[in-house]
Amino acid sequence: MTYPRPHRAVLLAACASLALAGCKPQGAPPAPPPQQVGVLTLRAAPFSVTTDLPGRTEAIEIAQVRPQVNGVIQKRLFVEGTDVTAGQQLYQIDPSAYQATYDAAKAQLLHAQAARVTAQAKLDRYGPLVRAHAVSRQDYDDATAAAREADADIAQARANVESATVNLNYTRVLSPISGRIGRSLMTVGALATVGQTSNLSIVTRLDPIYVDVNLPATRLLELRRELEQGRLQRAGQDAATVTLTLEDGSTYEQPGRLEFSEVNVDETTATVVVRAVMPNAAHMLLPGMYVHARLEEGVDPTALRVPQDAVTRNSHGDPTVMVVGADNKVALRGVTTGPAAGTDWIVTAGLKPGERVVVSGLQKIHPGDTVSPTEAAAQPAPQGKAG
Repeated sequence: MTYPRPHRAVLLAACASLALAGCKPQGAPPAPPPQQVGVLTLRAAPFSVTTDLPGRTEAIEIAQVRPQVNGVIQKRLFVEGTDVTAGQQLYQIDPSAYQATYDAAKAQLLHAQAARVTAQAKLDRYGPLVRAHAVSRQDYDDATAAAREADADIAQARANVESATVNLNYTRVLSPISGRIGRSLMTVGALATVGQTSNLSIVTRLDPIYVDVNLPATRLLELRRELEQGRLQRAGQDAATVTLTLEDGSTYEQPGRLEFSEVNVDETTATVVVRAVMPNAAHMLLPGMYVHARLEEGVDPTALRVPQDAVTRNSHGDPTVMVVGADNKVALRGVTTGPAAGTDWIVTAGLKPGERVVVSGLQKIHPGDTVSPTEAAAQPAPQGKAG
């Protein structure tokens, strides 16, 4: 079938138009929207710097009761496991031999005093006679010497009485300190001797009680450096507060205070002994118990907390975070982390208050990306520890 020439021209033009339309390139796909991320705006807040360390309780005073004289124990005058006071009698050692020695010394003193009366009377009579030349000078000198010998005899006799009194008193074994007494290690009828290696009993003062912990020397240096730089501030008396966690996991209700730090570093452990004093009126703490001590050492007034999930490590192991700038672009930032505070890190360098740190959506972004940030939950009040 043949078409008229005009219709044929229109058909060819339509085909050409379709061919040209098929050859036009398609448009580029639209850019993806910015990635949604959660950010945390950093705010400075005070942070209490503490150190948790294991330690042992130590008695503030321990008295090993031992005999000062030889003799058989006649009586035990205390109840084992009870509290005793300083000067309270604990044992009675047979005093008969020491009583006899005391009586003899007392009699010797009386004899010496009587002899002194005679010698002094003779010297008093010879005084006027020697001036009148009724007695020789030699006789007067002999009378003077006899009087002085009598004085010496009295002094010797008094010393013997004092020595006998001391030994007689030692037969009454007294408690040297106030505290709780343990079991009696010698019974009635046993022979106690001076210099024996075994104790009669032990008295321990339990209130207050020491807690000794070993603080790493490096940590001590860090604390002193931070104090000098002004990053840490002493919080008055509270800076020396010590709290305890007992072996069963319970918390000891009464806080103590830091007493002192040892001046020498233990070369084998590279630690310094730190001693705390804890009140112990109920005698709940006993010497030798294992405890965990928390030492409150200072306050960082401008601490920055960053969730641990927001901190990653680069190939060198250095901590880094993603920071969102004012233009909503992401940048990788190296930081320095300090102590842990629960699920957060305290960042000591690399960040400033007001900066936004990415805390969620880290897997979907890269440095330089533009993101759509959403503020995460507010930071909790800083409470944590340094070690």
